[in-house]
Amino acid sequence: MELNASQVESIVRDVLAQMTGNGAAPVAAAGIPATAKVAMLTGPKSIEVKEYPMPEVGDNDILVKVEGCGVCGTDVHEWKGDPFGLAPVVLGHEGTGEILALGKNVKVDTAGKPLKVGDKIVTSVISCGECKICRMHPAKTNLCDKQGIFGLIPDSADKHLNGWFATHLLISAKGATYFEVNDLDVQERMLLELACVCVHSYNRANSTGLMNFNTKVLVQGCGPVGLMQIAVLRAAGINHIIAVDGNEKRLNMAKKLGAKTTVNFREATTLEDRIARVKGVTEGLGADFVFQCTGAPPAAADAYSYVRRGGGFCEMGFFVNNGEFSINPHFAMCNKEINLVGSWDYSAEDYPTTMAFLLQAREMNIPIKELITHSFPLDQLNKAMEVNIAQEGIKVCYLAD
Repeated sequence: MELNASQVESIVRDVLAQMTGNGAAPVAAAGIPATAKVAMLTGPKSIEVKEYPMPEVGDNDILVKVEGCGVCGTDVHEWKGDPFGLAPVVLGHEGTGEILALGKNVKVDTAGKPLKVGDKIVTSVISCGECKICRMHPAKTNLCDKQGIFGLIPDSADKHLNGWFATHLLISAKGATYFEVNDLDVQERMLLELACVCVHSYNRANSTGLMNFNTKVLVQGCGPVGLMQIAVLRAAGINHIIAVDGNEKRLNMAKKLGAKTTVNFREATTLEDRIARVKGVTEGLGADFVFQCTGAPPAAADAYSYVRRGGGFCEMGFFVNNGEFSINPHFAMCNKEINLVGSWDYSAEDYPTTMAFLLQAREMNIPIKELITHSFPLDQLNKAMEVNIAQEGIKVCYLAD
């Protein structure tokens, strides 16, 4: 008996539904495949590709065909040992893709822009809307007590397409935020979430009143976050950026992105030597503002020595618990009267500003897309994590077929 494509698709859906115990599978719309694949973190250092029937698209849902997703340090941290206890989980929160189906109630994105099938889209934070932060400080959704994000939502029997390390993502969550990004290419879109972290930290620094064209800013750590922070600072008009790192390739990239001075701590091996180099390009004072972008406690302690009296300091490197460090608060903070801010994540309201930054970087020929050095298919994400840990490149990504 000869079967047509529609009949074969129907049989595949029914068989997979029986295998997963979910009963009859939903009927796929024209052009939407019967199944989706995900890269599931099943345990420490173990990502497995799994296939599930394509879910129904509810009235308030969006089905997205994934085009790509950056690998974040948080993904690597979770892959190494599941410290958040999320496994099994589909990781990936720096993703983007194309809308395949819209629920009947979905008309616009979070910024109020009309949405249609075929639009490019990214997701932002999921806030609960009920905790005291959400109710009393609605612009600070990054501080929501129950904040969520696609890519850090545990797998469940009825919902599998929860992260961007997949062929498809189903945006289906109360409080979900998302944005149409048709003006950006896929590489810019994969860098948007990373850039948003840095735009948010710049706004935190800007709240001190210390950021202007004459501000000499030091960025400690030239991993993806530190390098993107340099790009944000340059696009914002900061003309003298000092980059500190121990990797010469990354310091060279820092220069391409806008750093004027670099300090290699493998050459300037003592803190005193590094302080002298910083003071040598800041009229003997020290940096006007410091962004601490590493998750290394010793480096974080050293960073306080680079800031001048009356200067500012933004701590943004510890997105996970990497341990503690000691400083003398008299010399590090009080005697200098520094302006200290922390920066955590981002709010949905940071996304439109970040989109504008990406367009500005394009206009200014700031080569942020050169940050992407490696890309991997869905079935090689364990290798992607290993490459990230080994620091063989800068920004590692999952790129869909």
